Amino acid sequence: MQKALEMAREKRSEHLNKLFEFLRIPSISTETERHPDVRRAAEWLVDQMTAAGLQEARVMETEGLPIVYGEWLEAGPDAPTVLVYGHYDVQPVDPLNLWQSQPFEPEIRGGDIYARGAVDDKGQMFAHIKAVETILASEGRVPVNLKFLFEGEEELGSPSIDAFVEEHAGLLAADSVLVSDTAFLAEGKPMLVYGLRGLTYMEILVDGPHHDLHSGAYGGTVYNPAQVLAEIIAKLHNDDATVAIPGFYDRVRELSETDREAAAQVDYPVTQWQQETGMDKPWGEAGYSLIERRGGRPTCEVNGIWGGYSGEGGKTIIPAHAGAKISMRLVPDQDPDEIAQLFADFIPTIAPEHVRVTVNKLSGGWPSITPIDSPEMKAAAAALQAVWGVPPVFSREGGSIPVISTFQKVLGASAVLMGFGLPGSKMHAPNEHFKEDHYYKAIEAIIHYYHNLAG
Repeated sequence: MQKALEMAREKRSEHLNKLFEFLRIPSISTETERHPDVRRAAEWLVDQMTAAGLQEARVMETEGLPIVYGEWLEAGPDAPTVLVYGHYDVQPVDPLNLWQSQPFEPEIRGGDIYARGAVDDKGQMFAHIKAVETILASEGRVPVNLKFLFEGEEELGSPSIDAFVEEHAGLLAADSVLVSDTAFLAEGKPMLVYGLRGLTYMEILVDGPHHDLHSGAYGGTVYNPAQVLAEIIAKLHNDDATVAIPGFYDRVRELSETDREAAAQVDYPVTQWQQETGMDKPWGEAGYSLIERRGGRPTCEVNGIWGGYSGEGGKTIIPAHAGAKISMRLVPDQDPDEIAQLFADFIPTIAPEHVRVTVNKLSGGWPSITPIDSPEMKAAAAALQAVWGVPPVFSREGGSIPVISTFQKVLGASAVLMGFGLPGSKMHAPNEHFKEDHYYKAIEAIIHYYHNLAG
């Protein structure tokens, strides 16, 4: 392993240049006109994986955007098999005027790599390719069997991935899954995520008059769709910050003693939360710490509202239509389909009869959890400690990576989320960045992980 670590340090400049090539490809999956670039990124990855020494690397088609698959299976039948997952598509760059540098022309400032996709997820996933390339170049073989699955639709909600995993379960069979798409607790404080919340994503549409009306001529006679929407949203929570949907908490797995002990080890002060959010006072369920609320409790959040006039100046209308996007983050053992139905059943009970209200389910995904004391978690913890010099904390994360639960259900594989980002890296926002030193250390940590797991 020492030869591989030394080579990784010697080749840092080369590894950075290749990452920059990757980041220059504008693989925005949510913009149809960028889909040729998404495919170009997939083909570029295949070339990089082949050059790294993988036995096989290819683009595999789906009903949507392509998936990249690769493998190295020479460690033998007694060695563990690891499936490495990541995504090569990125978020849109809007608003462009807030970027300090061009989003697809990587730039290093203050020790950070600035580019769209730098941390979510190109920089983190590409470290895995460079890690296996370094091991093969220095040692001739990897101590574990490896499979790679990189998708191009994660930022779209991964519409094709579940069917792909089910159809290719034999090809993807593995003992565990390794994902780098999460973050440290803070700089110098590595964190292993052992649980992810699931997701139910809904849309509410309110339709009133057949066209916008003059608010002077018709105000006071028409139930304003924007007002109706506001009243519906106001009824989604109780005064104690709990979700008001009947049955919402029926299947919630309460935090165990182990969960709460792990959460207590996470040094996440209110001051850090204030710095990250720009807010003064936390809000949420009583009886739970900030870190427990962030990953261990379910939520219901308004992601967007529209309706009426919002341009410059005034336009005195009663809008004909209004709408909102609502996401609900779920914890074990909540069923995303069941939660969607509970939501759809609840909204009509709090909506007036004066307007037409439609509820649509847009997407969903199951929560996932991996025991802290699993061999994979122990191997990852040792790897992070070897590189950063301190043991990681264990935490449940508030975000969702729905495919993780699919891997667990279809493949029976445990999941390790060993991410290398930092809070405040502006994922999905202008000036996204990834600490340059973390990119190099990620490669070293992955090298440690494979050797630890084999041992």
